[in-house]
Amino acid sequence: MLSRISNWIASRRTRRQFVCEDVQQLLQRDPVNAYYDAQRAAARARLAGEPIFAFHWAKVAAEIARVSDAEMDFDVVRAIVDEEERRAAQVDHP
Repeated sequence: MLSRISNWIASRRTRRQFVCEDVQQLLQRDPVNAYYDAQRAAARARLAGEPIFAFHWAKVAAEIARVSDAEMDFDVVRAIVDEEERRAAQVDHP
């Protein structure tokens, strides 16, 4: 039982480290749009049927929202999701 708990903790730390690395990369690349970039990645993953990656990018977006001073507009997020849905529909039906 103790080994299961240890493995779970190690797995959680690893996933957390991946989130932190992506947060840092996005913030270094473009601190103003980092939140939107993470939301775009989450939308793409969700529309591609990759729930694990969608969840990862949603966590990245949430962490950016927590640590960033940049403004975040939910209408922009909606526009991003709409754009990604249109893009996915074009790929499905060229």
